[in-house]
Amino acid sequence: MATLIHTLADHSDDVNYCAFSSSYLATCSLDKTIRVYSLSGFAELPYSPLAAHAYAVHCCCFSPSGRLLASCSTDGTAALWDPRDGRRLAVLPQPGASPVRVCRFSPDASFLLAGAADGSVVLWDVRSFRLYRSGKVKDGSLMACAFSPNGSFFVTGSSSGDLTIWDDKMRCLCNEEAHDLGVTCCDISSHPVSDSENGLKYFQMASCGQDNQIKLWLILFADFLGVQLKYKCTLNGHSAPVLACAFSCDGQMVVSGSVDKCVVIYETSTGNILHTLSQHTRYVTTCAFAPHSPLLATGSMDKTVHIWQLDLKQSCAGDTVENESKVAVENWSEDDVSAWLCAQDLADFVGLFKMNNIDGKELLKLTKESLANELKIESLGLRSKVLQKIEELRMTTISVSVPDEFLCPITRELMKDPVIATDGYSYEREAMENWISNRRSSPMTNLPLQSLMLTPNRTLKMAISRWLETQQK
Repeated sequence: MATLIHTLADHSDDVNYCAFSSSYLATCSLDKTIRVYSLSGFAELPYSPLAAHAYAVHCCCFSPSGRLLASCSTDGTAALWDPRDGRRLAVLPQPGASPVRVCRFSPDASFLLAGAADGSVVLWDVRSFRLYRSGKVKDGSLMACAFSPNGSFFVTGSSSGDLTIWDDKMRCLCNEEAHDLGVTCCDISSHPVSDSENGLKYFQMASCGQDNQIKLWLILFADFLGVQLKYKCTLNGHSAPVLACAFSCDGQMVVSGSVDKCVVIYETSTGNILHTLSQHTRYVTTCAFAPHSPLLATGSMDKTVHIWQLDLKQSCAGDTVENESKVAVENWSEDDVSAWLCAQDLADFVGLFKMNNIDGKELLKLTKESLANELKIESLGLRSKVLQKIEELRMTTISVSVPDEFLCPITRELMKDPVIATDGYSYEREAMENWISNRRSSPMTNLPLQSLMLTPNRTLKMAISRWLETQQK
């Protein structure tokens, strides 16, 4: 089930893009602004909106750590911002001053990729704010781009319908005619996969276009073949051009938005449609999954952004599709840990983890000290990468193991002092008090609250206490 839990209606013109970090949601619009919201209650931050662009803002994105926010505009520039206080850190003018349509950070945030209407592709050095390399697609405007999770290559999509794979030296590795009437968006799953049968390593990519289609691709790497873009399947769920697509954090779902005003969520392994959402009243231009919570944001030419909460336990067939639960991870074997390492692009550590008999229980206990002193991982960067992946696993397992009715709909955290509002829903007291101090509508229905009275939900508080006791046994 996908439940609409909140609607943002602050933009005065079409919403062009939305992007999550672990703490914020950013949206941008034809109205020349970027707006930034806290994921705690979706309150707009005090410095928002960011209004330095002279014309429409087409795209915005966070760096993987969430410490930087980038935007790009018809004014021919990309901009870098500090999302903590809204300071503009740099203005990056596109060579030729062509309207910049799309931007993306590299996985290590060293580079910002910017693509423009004249087909130019630029890599900016984020540390120095200087142009690192530039190139150009062979035909059409640059409409889409995505980095591989390991940062060794990126993909661009153009209005001519081509998908092009580039390495980080801006060399063209592969070109494929993908969508007859033009590519509108593309995304690469953050989970690379190794094929045990033939030893090939591949990344899964989604693309969409003016031909009403979403296509899934495999990007293959092999010493004797080089790089190949291999067609996997087509997802047919829309009746009009598809303007946006994005993978979920675990790669198990892909979402799309279309001129037909619908949002469709697919299961990537089967291609089955899990949900069709039709609450937008005009073209759906953007969609994005949150990285560490079951949230989806969709934006539209109707000037709104809808926030959806997903029930990750449901599939279209009615079967449960559980994410890794905490109990399951604790019971992982050493081989399960090895498979997880490979899926996180950490295959080089398989031998080390096996040598130290790291199973699921030991994996969850690892700290930066044990990685350095016991496993002897000398590189600070590699230790940080391993620890980040373990922390993501911990966050996922905890959020999935907690019964949904015990989580506050605003914060998505376990409630300590639940209260019932006049909309009939229960919330964490502090979160709801903060909510109603700024607005008089229900966080769940967006309808006006009849009263601001909050009643303690003692029955729910007792149920949460009993559940916590069972978890500690």
